[in-house]
Amino acid sequence: MTQRLTAKTIFLLTLPPLLWAGNAIVGRLVHDLLPPVLLNFLRWAIALLILLPLAGPVFRRDAGLWRHWRSYALLGLLGIGMYNALQYMALQTSTPINVTLVASGMPVWMMLTGWLCFGVAVSRRQVTGAVLSIAGVVLVLARGEWRHVLELRLVPGDLFMILATIAWSFYSWLLTRVREPAALRANWASFLAAQVALGVLWSGAFALGEQALGALPVQWSWTLLAALAYVATCPAIIAFRFWGEGVQAA
Repeated sequence: MTQRLTAKTIFLLTLPPLLWAGNAIVGRLVHDLLPPVLLNFLRWAIALLILLPLAGPVFRRDAGLWRHWRSYALLGLLGIGMYNALQYMALQTSTPINVTLVASGMPVWMMLTGWLCFGVAVSRRQVTGAVLSIAGVVLVLARGEWRHVLELRLVPGDLFMILATIAWSFYSWLLTRVREPAALRANWASFLAAQVALGVLWSGAFALGEQALGALPVQWSWTLLAALAYVATCPAIIAFRFWGEGVQAA
């Protein structure tokens, strides 16, 4: 990643978090209507059906995907199978505000992941920004009073969201390093569909495990159907498409 950010790049990187904030609200709204991991699976299964007509012959034997399937399977695990499943699990016990605030610490995890795992140099300005980011999140959680910091208590959902944020930081760095096959990488729908298809396999396996552990039954309603339509389009296809382009340009 370079240090130059254009207005377009800033827009591409700003819109997805706004859509993901809506995803947190919707996830909390339906948290008692279906299990969280199943919600993640249904979300991405619907998104894949929408992407298929746009993705072209991405799954043909000669498309090149299968020569690089390990890279796309890893992207699918981190970005599709893990991130939102952990977020929806977080929303079982945490609030959309807390989940969004924890997620706002993403720049810190991005910096640490890049430095520790990808050998990316970290500037003093980036460290200062990371410290300010953490301080801002803590201050908001403490309701503007530093004396409340020692009273803060993390619920299990907050810990799930921290894990989700770490998974997303790895996903974002790997996203910049997967460049083959070139034809697939050049088409945003094909590139995303490849990740989603393999990610759906991960999320489906996780959903089966959730059911085996005794998850509650789904309570179907128009509210749930509307929620699925939203999470499969805005914070899934649109947000991932913009984020991928923004990360490449940054």
